[in-house]
Amino acid sequence: MTDTEFDPAAHQVAELRWFEDFQVGERYCLPSRTVTESNFAAFQTVSGDNHPIHYDVEYCRAHGLPGMLAHGLQVVCFTAAGAGRFPHEVSQSLIAFLDQSSRFLKPVFLGDTLYPALEIAALTPQRTTGVIVMRSSIHNQRKELVLDGQHRYLVRKRQAPDTQA
Repeated sequence: MTDTEFDPAAHQVAELRWFEDFQVGERYCLPSRTVTESNFAAFQTVSGDNHPIHYDVEYCRAHGLPGMLAHGLQVVCFTAAGAGRFPHEVSQSLIAFLDQSSRFLKPVFLGDTLYPALEIAALTPQRTTGVIVMRSSIHNQRKELVLDGQHRYLVRKRQAPDTQA
């Protein structure tokens, strides 16, 4: 390909998709991550949370925990769709990330490896848009479900070609 043939607009990470291109059951596995001290420190900096249950191993041991406990919001961050291909697919059609909810089912400790995933659970069509509901889940290295929740995204439908002359 020559320099004159290259088109930056055609340089896509994923095929562009619109609301009607999605199907219930599609799954997006996000990269696995081992929760490290750096993750804890970064989250403390961003959140301002300084409770010792998240940052003091001796405090945790004195309270019967095997180590530092990850903050729930820190765990939720691992479900960020931006870690996968979905935001690349909707880069032209996404209007808004509407909301998210989460249930924390098991504790996450320093050193746990997390396996996050998003799965399309529902598609709610509207006139020119639709809402994509994704179930968010995270399992740990022991195959335990540690987080269950959902994300909702407002996405444009494909524009019909203009039929007026």
